[in-house]
Amino acid sequence: MMNRWHVVKRLLPLLAVMALLLSACGREDLSTLNPQGPVAEEQFGLMKLSISIMVLVVVVVFAIAIYVLIRFRRRPGDKTIPVQVEGNHKLEIIWTVIPLVLLVILGVPTIQSVFGLAKDYSKDENAVQIKVTAHQYWWEFDYPQYGVKTAQEMIIPTNAVISIEAKTADVIHSFWIPSLAGKIDTNPGGNVNRMYFEAPKSGVYLGKCAELCGPSHAYMDFKVKAVDEASFERWVAGMKAPAEMPSDPEIAELFASQCLTCHAVGDKGGTIYPNLTGMGDRLAVAGFLINTDDPQYKNEGTVYDNLVRWIADPQEVKPGNNMPKVDLTQQEIEAIAKYLSEQKLDY
Repeated sequence: MMNRWHVVKRLLPLLAVMALLLSACGREDLSTLNPQGPVAEEQFGLMKLSISIMVLVVVVVFAIAIYVLIRFRRRPGDKTIPVQVEGNHKLEIIWTVIPLVLLVILGVPTIQSVFGLAKDYSKDENAVQIKVTAHQYWWEFDYPQYGVKTAQEMIIPTNAVISIEAKTADVIHSFWIPSLAGKIDTNPGGNVNRMYFEAPKSGVYLGKCAELCGPSHAYMDFKVKAVDEASFERWVAGMKAPAEMPSDPEIAELFASQCLTCHAVGDKGGTIYPNLTGMGDRLAVAGFLINTDDPQYKNEGTVYDNLVRWIADPQEVKPGNNMPKVDLTQQEIEAIAKYLSEQKLDY
């Protein structure tokens, strides 16, 4: 016993360090343990049920094991062979029936939730329809009911059913908003997967790609902004409003030739790459460069700073993405970044 306790004492510091390290692996806004909508709450309920059953089984099994080890241990000087017991039908029935009962308790609500959460709202006129397309390494959000398309930040009204149709433009990705709903894969070959969720409270919810998709998989973040109905309508109107080009004709021409061939601002530009309308309102550039002047974010900056960094060298910021390094002077980069950082929808 002394030797065993000595081993345990040596392991305790290691276990404490591991617990401390693991506690830093999660963020509250990127956790299924902090549900913020009915879909996430139902899934969290299943997690609690399954964990409770597992904990019960572990406690009972360990309690019985410890009791047997102590009660039937070999006493000093006892060299007799213990009574051999086998074929206890009562015990065999008990330890066969109990797991079956536990499986039924877990299986019935799980099956009900799986089928319930698979409900298809894609034809429901009262639901907000959003077509999600995953790219390396950004997210495109198309609102066919409103004629609006944006990227990296999904704006949704609170207390509305959000119907998602997700597909990919290249490799396998996985669409995941931990605090609002589970995840669905976006598979090549034209496959479309569907899900739905709701956000009862206004706020910002962090989304991630949950499928390894290339060198910048870890940077494939997006945000979900839940706003009230009036704010959502203002956002839609702002997205559809005519674009105001830079007041400087040279910068306007440069922006049109270098940026609008692929990107869109308002009613102008292309649709190949992310829509830049309302860039000044966004919480991040490239999905993960946080727009802030808060000193705690030492590696981030204002939206202007992050745009300068991104335009100057996209591959350095997000390796493997499809945006080429543009041939611009530092002054031109700063002028374009200033123009985009001032584009706000004020919804």
